[in-house]
Order: sequence, then C-alpha cells, then structure tokens
Amino acid sequence: MPGTAKSILIVEDEPLIAMMLEDFLESLGHNVVAICDSVAVALGHVAAGGFDVAIIDVQLKDGERVWPVADRLAEAGTPFILATGGHIEPPPTAHAAAPILAKPYTIDAIEPALDRACGP
Repeated sequence: MPGTAKSILIVEDEPLIAMMLEDFLESLGHNVVAICDSVAVALGHVAAGGFDVAIIDVQLKDGERVWPVADRLAEAGTPFILATGGHIEPPPTAHAAAPILAKPYTIDAIEPALDRACGP
C-alpha cells in the first residue's frame, strides 16, 4: 500500500530535473512546498520547516555540497532522501543510512524511497 501524501522540499539546482521531479511527486499525490537551488536557500526552508521530507541532490552547481542541509535536517529529525547521479563519493557516515534516489529519476522509484525515508 502506498504511503500517505507528504509535503516535500526539493533541493535541486537543475530546473528541468526539479520540474520533472515535482511533476512525478504531484502525480503521486504529494505536495512540493519549495524547490531550492542552493544550500543557502535550502537552509532557510529547513529552518522555517513546514514539510515532511526532503529530497536533496548531493552535488549542486559549482560543486556545492549539500551536507550542511543534510546535517540540519538530521538535527531537526526531518527525514530526507539523497539524490545522486552516482558519480560522487559515499555520503558522510552520519548520513550513510539515508535512502538514495538515483538519477535519472523514474516515477516507480520515488514512492519506495519516500517509504524508506519516512516509513510506510
């Protein structure tokens, strides 16, 4: 049985990828509260709260790493999914248990990743 509808923060710097992910999430019955394209913007949204789970791209533009966002989410007790194209080093030990959502995204992979992050 699929999980319940969730409000989701997306951290993704590629607009077309972010829009595709948003479309997939909405077609699955979820609500995207914001799309952030940098660590600074994402940290502001994490501080404000108002979402159930985040999907965060591990490498943003100019090689910006998203680990400060993952750290803040973990401190807040907010579940998150690490999105990756696969060409990165492993996540820091503190985030090694976070579910991974591989790019390119497929709609069939999203719900299981959300269930792993949040529980069914």
